[in-house]
Parts: sequence; C-alpha cells; structure tokens
Amino acid sequence: MNLKTKRVYKEASESDGYRILTERLWPRGVSKQRARLDRWMKGIAPTHDLRKWFGHDPDKWEEFKDRYRKELFGSKAVEELATIIQKEEMVTLVYASKDQQHNSTVVLKEFMEDLLGSNHG
Repeated sequence: MNLKTKRVYKEASESDGYRILTERLWPRGVSKQRARLDRWMKGIAPTHDLRKWFGHDPDKWEEFKDRYRKELFGSKAVEELATIIQKEEMVTLVYASKDQQHNSTVVLKEFMEDLLGSNHG
C-alpha cells in the first residue's frame, strides 16, 4: 500500500499521486489551483466537536486518537477511501495543521494501514 501524508502548504508533486484533502474546512490562503487536489473528503475529518475539544493540544493526543478512531470505524467515508487506496498506485492524504506529528491525518493514515495492511504490502 502506497499511502503518505503531506501538508497542503508544501508544493504538490507528481510523486504525490492521488491527492485527497482530509480537512473539514478549506485551508486558509490556499487556492484550489495551488492545492492540486483530486478529492476533498470532508466527511472523513474529525467531527467539529472532536476537533474543537482537541484544539491541537499534544497532551490530549492519545485520547484524541482513540476518539477519532471510534468515529472512523464503520464510516462510509472510510469505505470510500479504502476503495481509492486499493485502486490508485499512490495516495497522499493532505492536511493543513502546522503540527506534523499530532494531527488527524496521522491518525487516519495509521487507521487505513491497520485496516488494509493485511491485504496490501
């Protein structure tokens, strides 16, 4: 499985493959042209309440991961993303957060790898 994450403010490249924005809100200061997205999956992002509760506080990271995984489990958006990952050669999950280690896309990538890992390299 070829799945990676990348900040939306970094330059898009051919090696990104199929680019999916995984944020509920459009990132500030980024044009659709510059983002070069193939898809915007708002529904796979954490709920507004969970995002607000987390507030990018690293002290809440472990609990945030647990809560977000519970939201993802059985989600139609996860089924949709799984289909895309299985079809595309490379998928890049694009996010806006400044914190590259404590953001929802990190959790989403791990979740998808766990979900599809037994069927893919």
